[in-house]
Amino acid sequence: MIELFSSAQDRLIVALDVPSLDGARALAERVGPEVGWLKVGLELFMEAGRDALRLGELVGRPVFLDLKLHDIPETVERAVARACAMGARLLTVHASGGRAMLERAVKRAEAENTGLHVVAVTVLTSLDDGDLVAMGVGATASAHAARLARLAWSSGVRAFVCSPHEAPVLRRELGGEAKLITPGVRASDATDDQKRVATAQWAIRAGADALVVGRPVRDAADPAAAARQLVAEIAAANGERGDP
Repeated sequence: MIELFSSAQDRLIVALDVPSLDGARALAERVGPEVGWLKVGLELFMEAGRDALRLGELVGRPVFLDLKLHDIPETVERAVARACAMGARLLTVHASGGRAMLERAVKRAEAENTGLHVVAVTVLTSLDDGDLVAMGVGATASAHAARLARLAWSSGVRAFVCSPHEAPVLRRELGGEAKLITPGVRASDATDDQKRVATAQWAIRAGADALVVGRPVRDAADPAAAARQLVAEIAAANGERGDP
Protein backbone atom coordinates (compact mmCIF):
# COMPACT_ATOMS: atom_id res chain seq x y z
CA MET A 1 0.00 0.00 0.00
CA ILE A 2 3.00 2.30 0.19
CA GLU A 3 2.38 3.62 -3.31
CA LEU A 4 -0.86 5.20 -2.14
CA PHE A 5 0.98 7.89 -0.17
CA SER A 6 4.35 8.16 -1.87
CA SER A 7 4.73 11.97 -1.93
CA ALA A 8 3.72 14.95 0.17
CA GLN A 9 0.88 15.74 -2.23
CA ASP A 10 -0.32 12.12 -2.17
CA ARG A 11 -0.65 12.42 1.60
CA LEU A 12 -3.29 15.15 1.46
CA ILE A 13 -6.90 13.94 1.21
CA VAL A 14 -9.44 16.72 0.77
CA ALA A 15 -13.01 16.02 1.85
CA LEU A 16 -15.75 17.07 -0.57
CA ASP A 17 -18.07 17.78 2.34
CA VAL A 18 -20.68 19.75 0.43
CA PRO A 19 -24.38 19.01 -0.05
CA SER A 20 -24.59 19.11 -3.86
CA LEU A 21 -22.84 17.47 -6.78
CA ASP A 22 -22.33 20.85 -8.46
CA GLY A 23 -20.65 22.21 -5.34
CA ALA A 24 -18.48 19.12 -5.07
CA ARG A 25 -17.48 19.39 -8.70
CA ALA A 26 -16.48 23.02 -8.29
CA LEU A 27 -14.38 22.23 -5.23
CA ALA A 28 -12.79 19.19 -6.88
CA GLU A 29 -11.82 21.22 -9.93
CA ARG A 30 -10.23 23.90 -7.76
CA VAL A 31 -8.21 21.65 -5.49
CA GLY A 32 -7.66 18.59 -7.70
CA PRO A 33 -4.29 19.72 -9.10
CA GLU A 34 -2.99 20.41 -5.57
CA VAL A 35 -4.01 17.29 -3.64
CA GLY A 36 -3.51 13.54 -3.70
CA TRP A 37 -7.02 12.29 -3.02
CA LEU A 38 -10.66 13.33 -2.93
CA LYS A 39 -12.86 12.04 -0.12
CA VAL A 40 -16.54 11.37 -0.71
CA GLY A 41 -18.41 11.18 2.57
CA LEU A 42 -21.90 10.21 3.62
CA GLU A 43 -23.62 13.53 2.84
CA LEU A 44 -22.39 13.77 -0.74
CA PHE A 45 -22.83 10.05 -1.39
CA MET A 46 -26.45 10.21 -0.24
CA GLU A 47 -27.01 13.10 -2.64
CA ALA A 48 -25.15 11.91 -5.71
CA GLY A 49 -24.12 8.25 -5.29
CA ARG A 50 -21.91 6.92 -8.08
CA ASP A 51 -21.76 10.35 -9.73
CA ALA A 52 -19.82 11.63 -6.73
CA LEU A 53 -17.10 9.05 -7.30
CA ARG A 54 -16.84 10.06 -10.96
CA LEU A 55 -15.46 13.40 -9.79
CA GLY A 56 -12.20 11.59 -9.17
CA GLU A 57 -12.02 10.63 -12.83
CA LEU A 58 -12.88 14.20 -13.79
CA VAL A 59 -9.81 15.63 -12.08
CA GLY A 60 -7.54 12.59 -12.24
CA ARG A 61 -7.50 11.78 -8.53
CA PRO A 62 -8.32 8.56 -6.65
CA VAL A 63 -11.37 8.53 -4.39
CA PHE A 64 -11.55 7.72 -0.70
CA LEU A 65 -15.13 6.58 -0.07
CA ASP A 66 -15.80 7.34 3.59
CA LEU A 67 -19.05 5.57 4.48
CA LYS A 68 -17.90 3.99 7.77
CA LEU A 69 -19.79 0.77 7.12
CA HIS A 70 -21.00 -1.05 10.22
CA ASP A 71 -23.50 -3.85 9.65
CA ILE A 72 -23.75 -7.63 9.57
CA PRO A 73 -20.88 -9.29 7.69
CA GLU A 74 -22.97 -10.27 4.67
CA THR A 75 -24.26 -6.74 4.12
CA VAL A 76 -20.85 -5.14 4.49
CA GLU A 77 -19.22 -7.69 2.17
CA ARG A 78 -21.76 -6.95 -0.55
CA ALA A 79 -21.35 -3.21 -0.05
CA VAL A 80 -17.59 -3.61 -0.49
CA ALA A 81 -18.23 -5.26 -3.85
CA ARG A 82 -20.35 -2.30 -4.95
CA ALA A 83 -17.66 0.16 -3.87
CA CYS A 84 -15.14 -1.81 -5.92
CA ALA A 85 -17.42 -1.59 -8.96
CA MET A 86 -17.72 2.17 -8.48
CA GLY A 87 -13.96 2.62 -8.62
CA ALA A 88 -13.22 3.66 -5.03
CA ARG A 89 -9.63 3.06 -3.92
CA LEU A 90 -10.19 3.35 -0.15
CA LEU A 91 -13.35 2.44 1.78
CA THR A 92 -13.96 2.89 5.49
CA VAL A 93 -15.60 0.37 7.78
CA HIS A 94 -15.92 0.56 11.57
CA ALA A 95 -13.43 -1.65 13.39
CA SER A 96 -16.09 -2.09 16.06
CA GLY A 97 -18.09 -4.14 13.54
CA GLY A 98 -16.09 -7.16 14.69
CA ARG A 99 -13.76 -9.77 13.30
CA ALA A 100 -16.15 -11.55 10.95
CA MET A 101 -17.29 -8.31 9.34
CA LEU A 102 -13.72 -7.08 8.91
CA GLU A 103 -12.42 -10.35 7.50
CA ARG A 104 -15.19 -10.62 4.96
CA ALA A 105 -14.73 -7.01 3.88
CA VAL A 106 -11.00 -7.52 3.30
CA LYS A 107 -11.45 -10.83 1.50
CA ARG A 108 -14.12 -9.41 -0.79
CA ALA A 109 -11.94 -6.44 -1.70
CA GLU A 110 -9.08 -8.82 -2.51
CA ALA A 111 -11.35 -11.07 -4.57
CA GLU A 112 -12.71 -8.16 -6.61
CA ASN A 113 -9.09 -7.17 -7.40
CA THR A 114 -9.85 -3.55 -8.34
CA GLY A 115 -7.23 -1.96 -6.11
CA LEU A 116 -9.62 -1.04 -3.31
CA HIS A 117 -8.26 -1.15 0.24
CA VAL A 118 -10.43 -1.48 3.33
CA VAL A 119 -9.74 1.15 6.01
CA ALA A 120 -10.76 0.49 9.61
CA VAL A 121 -12.09 3.44 11.61
CA THR A 122 -11.06 3.22 15.26
CA VAL A 123 -12.48 6.02 17.47
CA LEU A 124 -14.22 9.00 15.85
CA THR A 125 -12.49 12.34 16.38
CA SER A 126 -15.79 13.78 17.67
CA LEU A 127 -15.48 11.57 20.77
CA ASP A 128 -13.31 11.97 23.85
CA ASP A 129 -12.72 9.89 26.98
CA GLY A 130 -15.89 11.21 28.61
CA ASP A 131 -18.00 10.19 25.63
CA LEU A 132 -16.56 6.69 25.74
CA VAL A 133 -17.38 6.39 29.44
CA ALA A 134 -20.97 7.40 28.67
CA MET A 135 -21.07 4.67 26.01
CA GLY A 136 -19.90 2.04 28.48
CA VAL A 137 -16.35 1.78 27.16
CA GLY A 138 -13.97 1.30 30.05
CA ALA A 139 -10.88 2.70 28.33
CA THR A 140 -9.40 5.97 27.15
CA ALA A 141 -9.76 6.96 23.52
CA SER A 142 -6.12 6.04 22.95
CA ALA A 143 -6.41 2.60 24.55
CA HIS A 144 -9.70 1.84 22.81
CA ALA A 145 -8.32 2.91 19.42
CA ALA A 146 -5.33 0.63 19.92
CA ARG A 147 -7.57 -2.28 20.91
CA LEU A 148 -9.77 -1.84 17.84
CA ALA A 149 -6.75 -1.44 15.58
CA ARG A 150 -5.24 -4.69 16.84
CA LEU A 151 -8.52 -6.48 16.12
CA ALA A 152 -8.67 -5.04 12.62
CA TRP A 153 -5.00 -5.85 11.96
CA SER A 154 -5.52 -9.48 12.95
CA SER A 155 -8.52 -9.52 10.57
CA GLY A 156 -6.35 -8.52 7.61
CA VAL A 157 -6.84 -4.73 7.57
CA ARG A 158 -3.73 -2.69 6.86
CA ALA A 159 -5.07 0.88 6.79
CA PHE A 160 -6.61 2.72 9.73
CA VAL A 161 -8.34 5.98 10.61
CA CYS A 162 -7.38 7.46 13.96
CA SER A 163 -6.97 10.91 15.41
CA PRO A 164 -3.47 12.42 15.32
CA HIS A 165 -3.27 11.83 19.06
CA GLU A 166 -3.56 8.05 18.64
CA ALA A 167 -1.15 7.86 15.70
CA PRO A 168 1.98 7.31 17.85
CA VAL A 169 0.26 4.52 19.77
CA LEU A 170 -0.95 2.73 16.64
CA ARG A 171 2.44 3.13 15.00
CA ARG A 172 4.10 1.43 17.97
CA GLU A 173 1.45 -1.28 18.08
CA LEU A 174 1.27 -2.08 14.36
CA GLY A 175 4.65 -1.10 12.92
CA GLY A 176 5.60 0.54 9.67
CA GLU A 177 3.41 -1.56 7.38
CA ALA A 178 0.22 -0.02 8.78
CA LYS A 179 -1.11 3.03 6.95
CA LEU A 180 -2.49 5.64 9.33
CA ILE A 181 -4.98 8.21 8.04
CA THR A 182 -5.77 11.06 10.40
CA PRO A 183 -8.75 13.42 10.21
CA GLY A 184 -9.17 16.30 12.62
CA VAL A 185 -6.35 18.27 11.01
CA ARG A 186 -6.54 22.01 11.51
CA ALA A 187 -4.39 24.98 10.60
CA SER A 188 -5.30 26.73 13.88
CA ASP A 189 -6.71 25.98 17.32
CA ALA A 190 -10.30 25.84 16.04
CA THR A 191 -11.87 22.44 16.78
CA ASP A 192 -15.50 22.76 15.62
CA ASP A 193 -17.21 19.48 16.59
CA GLN A 194 -13.98 17.49 16.55
CA LYS A 195 -12.27 17.11 19.91
CA ARG A 196 -8.98 15.33 19.17
CA VAL A 197 -7.32 17.55 16.57
CA ALA A 198 -3.84 18.69 15.51
CA THR A 199 -1.96 20.66 12.88
CA ALA A 200 -0.74 18.99 9.69
CA GLN A 201 2.90 19.01 10.75
CA TRP A 202 2.09 17.67 14.20
CA ALA A 203 0.09 14.79 12.71
CA ILE A 204 2.84 13.78 10.28
CA ARG A 205 5.48 13.96 13.02
CA ALA A 206 3.23 11.78 15.16
CA GLY A 207 3.29 9.03 12.53
CA ALA A 208 0.38 9.73 10.17
CA ASP A 209 0.78 8.63 6.56
CA ALA A 210 -2.06 10.73 5.18
CA LEU A 211 -4.25 13.58 6.39
CA VAL A 212 -7.94 14.18 5.78
CA VAL A 213 -8.78 17.87 5.65
CA GLY A 214 -12.25 19.28 5.14
CA ARG A 215 -13.28 22.67 6.46
CA PRO A 216 -9.83 24.34 6.44
CA VAL A 217 -9.73 23.85 2.65
CA ARG A 218 -13.43 23.92 1.78
CA ASP A 219 -14.11 27.14 3.69
CA ALA A 220 -10.90 28.96 2.74
CA ALA A 221 -11.09 32.09 0.60
CA ASP A 222 -8.76 30.28 -1.83
CA PRO A 223 -9.12 26.49 -1.40
CA ALA A 224 -6.30 25.73 -3.83
CA ALA A 225 -3.89 27.98 -1.92
CA ALA A 226 -4.97 26.40 1.36
CA ALA A 227 -4.27 22.95 -0.08
CA ARG A 228 -0.84 24.02 -1.34
CA GLN A 229 0.03 25.33 2.12
CA LEU A 230 -0.94 22.04 3.72
CA VAL A 231 1.17 20.09 1.21
CA ALA A 232 4.12 22.34 2.05
CA GLU A 233 3.62 21.63 5.76
CA ILE A 234 3.43 17.89 5.05
CA ALA A 235 6.62 18.06 2.99
CA ALA A 236 8.44 19.87 5.78
CA ALA A 237 7.33 17.29 8.34
CA ASN A 238 8.23 14.46 5.97
CA GLY A 239 11.74 15.85 5.74
CA GLU A 240 12.03 15.80 9.51
CA ARG A 241 10.91 12.15 9.51
CA GLY A 242 13.24 11.25 6.64
CA ASP A 243 10.34 10.43 4.30
CA PRO A 244 10.03 11.52 0.64
